[in-house]
Amino acid sequence: MTVPTERADAARNRLRILDAARRLLAADGFADLSLDAVAKEAGVGVGTVYRRFHNRAGLVYALIEDNETRFQEAFTRHCEDGAPPAHDRLRAFLHGMAELVDDNRELLLLAEASAPAGRYHSAPFRRHHEQIAGMVAELSPGVDAAYVADLLLMAYTPGLFDFQRTERGWDVDRIKRGLDALITGLGAVEESDQQTS
Repeated sequence: MTVPTERADAARNRLRILDAARRLLAADGFADLSLDAVAKEAGVGVGTVYRRFHNRAGLVYALIEDNETRFQEAFTRHCEDGAPPAHDRLRAFLHGMAELVDDNRELLLLAEASAPAGRYHSAPFRRHHEQIAGMVAELSPGVDAAYVADLLLMAYTPGLFDFQRTERGWDVDRIKRGLDALITGLGAVEESDQQTS
């Protein structure tokens, strides 16, 4: 079964709408983002925006998905030169995720407020879980990789991440060092298993 391709005019409109949303977010912040304002900024009919994204949460998740695509492309480029060890790939992925979440913190908080459980059903979350679980299983075959992937992804919950950055005053480097400690622990589990077997 072939996946239908997006019409050229629909693809252009999608890009215009996402670019317009980014301009409005940069100028006015996230609280006042509305589909009507985005349609006006993009120069398209309001119906076009509603048909494409349905509501503000749909638009927010489309922006997140677009940012996710850029993140995935950067991670793929990182892994192109040979095949880095699982530890290095997992570290690069988790560090990249920390930067992605920090760069898009307000957008992610808006998405979380619009649809609190929506994150867990989104394509980016499922993709991240699958990728992290695969690297964890490679790094430490004896652990429950799916469960560990859930735990690692909790570090990127928008509300928690924002609390750490604002209320606790932690910088992104501190969060990365914490993630490094978890990765080191996973490697230690594997070494311990090998010594006792």
